[in-house]
Amino acid sequence: MHDRIADALMGATIRPLRRLIRNPARALEGIVEAAGRHEQDVRLASDQDLAAMAKGMRGRLRRDGFSSALVGECFALVGEAAARTIGMRHYPSQLIAGWALLQGRLVEMETGEGKTFAATLPAATVAMAGYPVHVVTVNDYLAGRDAKEMAPLYGFLGLSVDAVVQGMERDERRKAYACSIVYSTNKDIAFDYLRDGVAMAGRSSRLHLSLERLKGNTARAPDLVLRGLYFGIVDEADSVFIDEARTPLILSATVGPSEEKEQSEQALAIARALVVDADFTVDIAARFVELTEDGKACIGALSEGFGGVWSSIRAREELVVQALTALRLFRRDQHYVVTEGKVQIVDESTGRVMPDRSWERGLHQMIEVKEDCEPTERRETLARVTYQRLFRRYVRLAGMTGTAKEVAPEIRYVYGLDVVRIPVHRPSQRRYAKPRVCATKAEKWQLVVDTVERVAVQAGRPVLIGTRSVGASDEISASLRVRGIEHALLNARQDKEEADIIARAGMPGVVTVATNMAGRGTDIRLGPGVAERGGLHVVLTEYHESRRIDRQLFGRAARQGDRGSCEAIVSLEDELYQTFVPVPAGWLRGLVQRGVQVPGLVFGVLKWFAQHAAEQRGVAARVDNLKTDRRLDRVLAFSGRGE
Repeated sequence: MHDRIADALMGATIRPLRRLIRNPARALEGIVEAAGRHEQDVRLASDQDLAAMAKGMRGRLRRDGFSSALVGECFALVGEAAARTIGMRHYPSQLIAGWALLQGRLVEMETGEGKTFAATLPAATVAMAGYPVHVVTVNDYLAGRDAKEMAPLYGFLGLSVDAVVQGMERDERRKAYACSIVYSTNKDIAFDYLRDGVAMAGRSSRLHLSLERLKGNTARAPDLVLRGLYFGIVDEADSVFIDEARTPLILSATVGPSEEKEQSEQALAIARALVVDADFTVDIAARFVELTEDGKACIGALSEGFGGVWSSIRAREELVVQALTALRLFRRDQHYVVTEGKVQIVDESTGRVMPDRSWERGLHQMIEVKEDCEPTERRETLARVTYQRLFRRYVRLAGMTGTAKEVAPEIRYVYGLDVVRIPVHRPSQRRYAKPRVCATKAEKWQLVVDTVERVAVQAGRPVLIGTRSVGASDEISASLRVRGIEHALLNARQDKEEADIIARAGMPGVVTVATNMAGRGTDIRLGPGVAERGGLHVVLTEYHESRRIDRQLFGRAARQGDRGSCEAIVSLEDELYQTFVPVPAGWLRGLVQRGVQVPGLVFGVLKWFAQHAAEQRGVAARVDNLKTDRRLDRVLAFSGRGE
C-alpha cells in the first residue's frame, strides 16, 4: 500500500515536470501576465509620461537587472510605444519569444509569426539598460529595412538605431555601431571584428589597455569600429550557426601581381587530360579530389619542360588538384555565377550572391580562368574566425528561426543555446500533399508545370516553386515558357528585385520561381480573394541536404493562420540522391521506369538516409572547424599572441 501511494505521489510530481520539459515555452508564459499587470497604466499614460517612464526604466534595469517583474513592466512599455509609433502591438506568443531571447535561448517560431517584431522587446530592454545590442540578420536589405521600420519605436523610447551594410566606410560603420541598437549582417559583424583584431594586433592585452588608459591615449579609437560584443540576437540563426558555419571567414589582402593565369591555364589543361578513377578519384559528397600514383606520374610527364613552379613535385600536384576541384566539384549556376566577367560565389543555403567573398588558396583564380575571366590578384590571410568562435564571444547571445529542432543538440553543444518552440498565434491551416517521386528530371519538370497549370492558371491561386540552384530555376523557367505560363524568376541573378518579386508572390494566379527561400525574411502576403481559393501553394522541386531548408520552404505557405498547401515533386536523378545514395536511387529509378509500383514508404526511407548522410557530413565539417579553432587558441596562447 505504501509503495502504491509513493508511486502515485511521484507520478503526480513527475508528469507535469515531463510536460514542462517537452514544452519549455510553458515555463516562460508568466511574462504575459507580468506585462499584463502594467498594460492599463501605460495605455492611459500620455506620450510625455510614457517617455518619462522609459527614461526612468534605464536606471532601474541597470541597477536591478532583468528580473521577470521588471522585464514585464518594460515589455508593456515597449508594446505601448510600438502601438503608438508603428501601429503594432505584441501578441502573447511574441512576449514569450522576447522573454526567451532575453534569457539567452534560441526561439523557433513559425514563418510569419513576427520574429523581427518580437526581437524589439529584448533589444529595447537591453539597450535601455545601457548595453550595446546587435540584431544580426542575413542580408543588407533586411538589415536596412528592419532598422528603418523599427526606428520610430526605438526613437520614442530615447534609443538610437542604425544599420551596417556592405559598402559603408569605416567612419560610417563606427558611427552606426555607436548607436543603442545596430542591425547588421553576420558577415559584416564578423569582418568588422576581424579588422578590429588586426588593428589591435600586439596591443590587445589587459596590460596594454591599462597602460593606454593611464597615459590618456585615445589614438586607437579611429582604428576600431565595434564597441564590444554584449548582446547579439541572430535572426535565421540555424542558417548562420549551422549552414554558414562550415567554413571560416578570412580577412585577406592582395599580395601583388603573379603568374596566376598562365599557371592556371597549364593546370587546367593537364587536369582535362587526366582520366577519372585511373589518374584521380573524386568524392563529390566530401568535395575531395585525390591523385593516384599513375596520375602523379602522368602530371610529371605532361608538365615536363614547363619550368618554374612545375619543377616542384608537391607544387605541381597541388596546382592540378585545384584544377580538378574547379572542374569537377564547382558548377556554374549552382556554386557560382558569372556576371560582368566576374565569378561570384552563390550561398547555397540562401541562393544569394556573395560579391565580397572568394575561395582561398588559388581556387577562386582557378575557377576564373576556367570561365575565361580575368583572374583577380591572389590574397594572403591576415586573420580568420569561425562563427562558432565569434558568436561565443558575446556576453549574451540569443537566436530566432523557423526551423531549429533538427539541430538543437549541436546548437546547445557549440553555442550554449537551448531551443524553445514558441506556440503559434493562430492554429495552422497548412495542408501537406503526398510527395511525388519521378524517375527523371524531365518527368519532374513536366509534372511541376502540370501542377502549376492546374493550381495557378485554372484555380487562380498563387504558386511558389522552390529550387536548389540557379541552373534548376532556369530549367523550370524554360519549361513554363514553353507552356506559355507567365512567372517571376528569383535567383542569384535577380537578387536586387527580391522585395518586389516577393511582394507580388501572393497575388491571384501569380507564379514565382525561387532558389532556396531560407533566410529571405520577407513574408508572402495573400492578395484579394486568394484565401477563399485555398491560399498559397508551395512546390518543392528538390530535397535539400538539410531537412530544415525543406521545412522553411513549406513554411512560406499558410502564415499566421492563413490557408495554404505544399507538396514535394522530386526525381531520383536529383543531386541529393545521386551524391549520397546513388546505388539504391539508380535501382529504384529502373523499377519506376519499368512501371513497377513502389510504395511511398520506400522513397521516404531513401530520402531519410540521403539527408541523414548529408547532414552528418556537415556536422563533421563544423566539428573540424571547432577543433581548428581550439588548436589555434592553444598555439596563440603558447606564443603569447592574442586576437
